[in-house]
Amino acid sequence: MTPTPASLRRSATGALLYAASARRVLVRTGARDLTQRLTRHEDRLAFVVGSPRSGTTFLAGAIAGQPSFVDLTEVTPLKAAIPDLVGLPAPDAARRIRRILERVRVLALVPGVRGVEQTPETAFILAAALQAYPRGRAVHALRDGRDVVCSLLEKGWLSSGRAGGDDARGAYGARARFWVEPERLEEFEAASDATRAAWCWRRYVSAARAAAGERVLELRYEELVADREAAARRLAAHLGGDEQALLRALAPAHADSVGRWRRDLSAAQLADVEREAGALLAELNY
Repeated sequence: MTPTPASLRRSATGALLYAASARRVLVRTGARDLTQRLTRHEDRLAFVVGSPRSGTTFLAGAIAGQPSFVDLTEVTPLKAAIPDLVGLPAPDAARRIRRILERVRVLALVPGVRGVEQTPETAFILAAALQAYPRGRAVHALRDGRDVVCSLLEKGWLSSGRAGGDDARGAYGARARFWVEPERLEEFEAASDATRAAWCWRRYVSAARAAAGERVLELRYEELVADREAAARRLAAHLGGDEQALLRALAPAHADSVGRWRRDLSAAQLADVEREAGALLAELNY
């Protein structure tokens, strides 16, 4: 069958996404021993998930700072595929997840190092991701949804009139994402910016918690900054890492942004947040 222009464009876009992901990983691995990276295969991947602006990037970087790990960052081919993967049976999604991640790991010359995958949207396919890697573990980075709303409003990713898009070709702005309930698409797009941000937090957190089990560690940002030693101890026990190395990597975490919603959200914005996500905030004792 002769490839169509559309299929050729999709193939070219996919190749660019893989190249970008592999390049980011290569930069992070530097001069690490190629023998370790290429002569064995490491299946114990770590997935760091959670709502955007919940500390996933910081936490993944801290974990990947250990010698036995490497930060895969947000794997853009996986991020681009997730809207389709959520509709697949778990075994089919697991096969595709593994195929994508293994291709990136091979291109980045790190199949022998424990990868840390930090795409927040992986929360929606976390059960399948853990099925793809039976020896893998996950960490759910949780943060007060009201503080997350403040940060999302600051970034403007879900705000009306926002142009542009992310590195996986996803558009910013008020459009409904794959994680919006089908019966509420129009409501989402007509909602206030604060409501959409709270909606985002609720859906990501609910998705991550749906995959809860002994292979998923829930770590609150507020607990991390209050007691880094306890956080490092829990992470080391869960992932098999070095507690002292993790403690050093967690040192930059600070409490400056904890409770920022009290000063940054207007009464109207806070009402919107509580209307959309108040039940989950209460359930989590926020």
